[in-house]
Order: sequence, then structure tokens, then C-alpha cells
Amino acid sequence: MARPSIVPIALTLDDRTGYTLWAPPWEEDGEEWQAFLGTTEDDTTRVHLFPTPAALATFCRRSTDHDLADHPVWPVVAGLGAADLTPDDDHRFDLDGVYDIAAENPDRWAVEELAATVDMVSRLAECLDTGGEDDEDDDETQFEAVAELAAKPEIGSLGLGVDAFVGRSGEDAWVGVGSVLDDLWEDVVAELDEHFDWTGAGSATLEDYPSASDTDEDDEDDTGADERPTGATAVAPVRTIARGGRIDAPPGEVAKAAAFWEAVGILPVEIVVPEGAGVTLRCYVEDVARFLGRDGEVFVFDTPADLSRFCRGTEDHDLTEIASWPEVAETDVPPLPSDQDRYDLTELTEALAEVADGAAGLVDHQAFAQPVEGVRDLAEYAGLRRVDELLAPTAPLGRAVARGEADPRATLRAEDAATLRTEWDEVVTQVSGALVFRG
Repeated sequence: MARPSIVPIALTLDDRTGYTLWAPPWEEDGEEWQAFLGTTEDDTTRVHLFPTPAALATFCRRSTDHDLADHPVWPVVAGLGAADLTPDDDHRFDLDGVYDIAAENPDRWAVEELAATVDMVSRLAECLDTGGEDDEDDDETQFEAVAELAAKPEIGSLGLGVDAFVGRSGEDAWVGVGSVLDDLWEDVVAELDEHFDWTGAGSATLEDYPSASDTDEDDEDDTGADERPTGATAVAPVRTIARGGRIDAPPGEVAKAAAFWEAVGILPVEIVVPEGAGVTLRCYVEDVARFLGRDGEVFVFDTPADLSRFCRGTEDHDLTEIASWPEVAETDVPPLPSDQDRYDLTELTEALAEVADGAAGLVDHQAFAQPVEGVRDLAEYAGLRRVDELLAPTAPLGRAVARGEADPRATLRAEDAATLRTEWDEVVTQVSGALVFRG
């Protein structure tokens, strides 16, 4: 069975697209499991849907009250941003468009898309169905139309691929698929929609959803609009805090590498401090950050290649006991950090200095989000109590961070920036002291 994973998906219904997460089947304690991002209340299971990947990412960071909270890789998912939670084309399921697909010629793409959509509908029904859990009749189901659809041989032929629809008999089979959908699809989507939570667990309203025809354009805008990015906003003239980091790698190469690192649950992280920049590794153990290091010191390497060489060595450190570490030690996949795992602590210093020097209104409070996230993890691992004090809700810096969470686009005032810069400089000094740059 495949390694446990969680995949972002998009579901389109009634001309709106919702984003959620699906955990494909995995084995745990000898049992097979499958789940979606949702909750069960009063014997009814619902899938939480969100109007944008950014809204989904925000929920994942803040909530642990859902059906995926105990999934083996949830700690990794909880740290992802909108770009990473934007589904690829293979994981977008247009329930509105089924009739249009069935009306097309049965080429490979039409057959595969229709088969994938029906398969996802069946998986949703399987996970959402609580009809027979407390009854003697295990055949009872809340999704009768879905069960009837799946049982139709015409629908089963979709699994055979495009070859099942070649020639005169194949044309007839394709017509049969369309006839079954005409009879059952409306009932299928009605059953599912009763279990779709379009409020994102109370974080959204239907008015927040753009028309499905606008979703692709919104996705492009949204991948940079998550609350995690440091200070970037589309509204001029707010200063943008760059997130490119010092490690230069093509986005496609980073994305390809991310598939491995996300699977093992140990992610490359870039850290930039006044003393230098480098890359290390981080994972979460019971929601507590753990870095590549020892005795509260974080090992940082100049390049991904240097880090890879260290991982193949025999030196003891705090990640060796992680179950997936042998895979890390043996892999040839370079440790390339994704954008949401780059923490440049120096750029916030520069931005605060600009505001203190009179550039009020050009930096907003969301500039704190990304660097503070990395700092909190580093302080937790290294036991930096002074950093915790400086980021406490009652401290000036802590209040600024809290305001950034509540109102990220509120701009910083010049009269506050000098104090905040002094406190941030102390934070950076504390964190820098916990970093050990290795050759």
C-alpha cells in the first residue's frame, strides 16, 4: 500500500469550487483507512470546503478538531501554505461538468476524467456514510444513488479505459454511460451536497465563493495571498518582503523534490540571519518542532549539497530516531526548501528600519507572519525562553504579531517601529546563537 499522504483536491458543484483535503487509503495497525478533511456531529459526517487554497491553509494551521488531525503526515500539512494546497489538474473534480464530458467523444481524456470523477464521488460516499455503523444491516447506506451508480456495469466500464469505447459496440457503451448519468447524477450530487460544508467549519460564507468560471484566475492570485507570506500584498504601495531566499533552484525542481520530502515528513528549511544563510531540516513530533541538530543547537549548511553529504554520514543528531530518517540518509533528492519554509529574519529588520526612518505606511503587519513562524519553531527546539518572552501577547512585539494575525494589512506606524526593531533584533540575536553553521 502507498505511503500515507494527504492530497489537496477541488470540488465544483452549483457553479462554485471548494477546496479541501483527501487522505488516500493507508494502512495503520493492520487496518485500511481513508478520510477527508471534515468532522462528524450528530451521526452526520461533513467535508469542510473552503473558497480558496489560502482559506484552507489558514484553517489547517489553526485547527486540530477534524478527522485528519491524527493522520501520520498532518504535522507537515499544517505547515503548508496556499501554493502547496492548490490542487493539480488531476485532483480537480467538476461535478457540474459531468454531462458535458459524457457528451464528448470518448477519447482517453474524457474517459479518464469521467472515471476519476465517479471514483472520487464513490470515495466521498464511502467516507461520509454512517448509515450502517450502528445498525445490524450493514448494507444500509445514506448514499443509495451513489451505490446504484457504482453498481451499473456501464459505469464499471469506465475503469477499463478508452479501449472499452472503441468501435460500434464502444459507441453504444458510451451512450449507455450517458444514459445512466442522466438517470442518477442529479440524485448523486444531491446526496453528497447534504454532507458538504461550504462554510469551511464556520470560516466562510457562500458569498466568499467566486463563480467556478473565475476559479482558475483566482487560484493564481491566491497562491500569493495566504497569511503565511511575509508582508506581500497586491495593493500598492505596501513594501513587499521578498521570499526568494538565497538558495537558487528552478520552481519545477523544488516542486519535484518536495514530493519526496513531504512523503517522509521531514522538510528542508532555509534560515537567513545576519551571520549568514543556510539550509537545515525540520519535522514535527507530536506537534513539537524538531530540527537537524543536537542539544538545542541547529545544524545549518551553506548549500543543499553540503546538507545531503552530512545526512549520508554517521554523526548522531536529533533526527536519527525519526522512522523515515533512513530514507533521508539514502536519498539522492536534493533538500530544496519550498517558499513557505524559507525564513529570512534579516528582511524584517530592514523593513522595520525603513518605517522607523520615516517610511510609515509602506510595511504592513503581515510582514511578521513568515519570519515569526520560523522563529517560534527554532525557539521551541532550542529552548529560547527570552524569545518566548519577547513574542508574548503582552510584549510590544507580541502585540504586533497578534495584530498581524487579526488584521494582516494594517500598516506599521513609525512611532512603533523603533521599539519593535529593537525587540526583533534581540530575537534574531537569540536565534542566531542557536545556529551552528557547518561546512
